[in-house]
Amino acid sequence: MIRGEAMDTHTVRRALAGALPNQSGKIVNAEDYLQAAVTIPLIEIAGQPSILFEVRSGKLNWQPGDICFPGGRIENRDSSPLEAAVRETVEELGVKKGDIAALGALDLLVSPIGVILYPYVVHITTDVALVPNMDEVAEVFTVPLDFLLAAKPQTAFMETATKPLDGFPFELLPPAYPRGYRGRAKYPVLFYQYNHYVIWGVTARVLAAFIGICQNRMSGYPLL
Repeated sequence: MIRGEAMDTHTVRRALAGALPNQSGKIVNAEDYLQAAVTIPLIEIAGQPSILFEVRSGKLNWQPGDICFPGGRIENRDSSPLEAAVRETVEELGVKKGDIAALGALDLLVSPIGVILYPYVVHITTDVALVPNMDEVAEVFTVPLDFLLAAKPQTAFMETATKPLDGFPFELLPPAYPRGYRGRAKYPVLFYQYNHYVIWGVTARVLAAFIGICQNRMSGYPLL
């Protein structure tokens, strides 16, 4: 639309026809979310395709001791979410970039707490020596893929809630609008148990998506 041009429906339609096809389908205001990327590492252990997990260091402020995939925040220096995922995997596991082969991406996940997560399936060279960064990783462990294919995760539910903060313009809203916490929606939380390890939350949700692909699309094909 040309500035100063008289606005009518035809003019608006013409302007939108030139603009809308160029929209990327990205999430609106994605910059307001924490954006992170992880790898789902496939590695062969004793001849078995397995998935590698990390136990987060107790030194970390956020979710110490939780189980996760390698990965972290996407930084300005990263040319893509995949580059961020691989960079973090290299830093956390002490491997080289050449030890990691990207196999493909899963659908991105938007968590209820405001994180946009980009998951990538990778293959880590079997004979590589892992040297975890102990400032971030307490330990690593692997789970055989055939165990996960047969596992039935436990499901529980959590509820999200909102609360207006100081300065919220209640005067612009109907009088009945609540001023305290207000339950919004419940969402499922998955739990996988393997020996004494519990894989849950966003990590379990990403794992379930990957396992679903394996069950539906990869039957009869070698993974490694």
